[in-house]
Amino acid sequence: MTGQPLRSIVPRMGRLLTLGMGLLLSMVLAGCATGPNVDRRDPLEPLNRGVYGFNSAVDTAVLKPVASTYRDVTPVRVRQGVGNFFGNLQDAWSFVNNVLQFKGQAAIDSLHRVAVNTFLGWGGVFDVASEMDIEKHTKDFGHTLGYWGFGSGPYLVLPLFGSSTLRDAVALPVDWKGDLVGNVSHIPTRNTAAVLRLVDERSDLLKAGTMLEEAALDPYTFVREAFLQRRRSVIFDGNPPEDDNTDSR
Repeated sequence: MTGQPLRSIVPRMGRLLTLGMGLLLSMVLAGCATGPNVDRRDPLEPLNRGVYGFNSAVDTAVLKPVASTYRDVTPVRVRQGVGNFFGNLQDAWSFVNNVLQFKGQAAIDSLHRVAVNTFLGWGGVFDVASEMDIEKHTKDFGHTLGYWGFGSGPYLVLPLFGSSTLRDAVALPVDWKGDLVGNVSHIPTRNTAAVLRLVDERSDLLKAGTMLEEAALDPYTFVREAFLQRRRSVIFDGNPPEDDNTDSR
């Protein structure tokens, strides 16, 4: 498929996505904040803070203790292997999204990483590609929509999933379809892999979480700003324009 046909599809996708985003937004407008001091990127702040509090409670009661135990009882090399394995699966979906963004070199790098780590790294357990200086270009479908100019919409905090935006929330079903773990047909294996990935990812954030609790006067605001800045940076490959328009990407 050439670039021109793909580009012709974008406007039609835009109309459908705008409709979907509008319907989703209409369901949460009751939680909109008003007043001169409201952050225009986060008009749903009251609702988001409530969900953030729920997620924090779940994390404190379940995820953090499990992740701490996992970190304490699992050897470092094993944890690295687990992270590498899931990172290799992530590179496969990144390859698809880099292709959708017409980023040829990034797509080649992602495909090269998957091939090298799968065949030389024992299924991705060893990150041989990084040792060979093959660059990692992590992308998801939300990044792809942002690249094609779809606005991020308001900041959202999703139950259990955490920080997101309206655009990224709309993109989630596509990301789920592209998630190799989620497409495993054997349900026990799929569930075990999903839980292991979640626990491994949470264990990587234990130190950062402690620093956040100690340093941030308002953890909610800190997390929101860090998330929005990072998403924007990744969409622009680390070079966001200086004339920042946070509603556009």
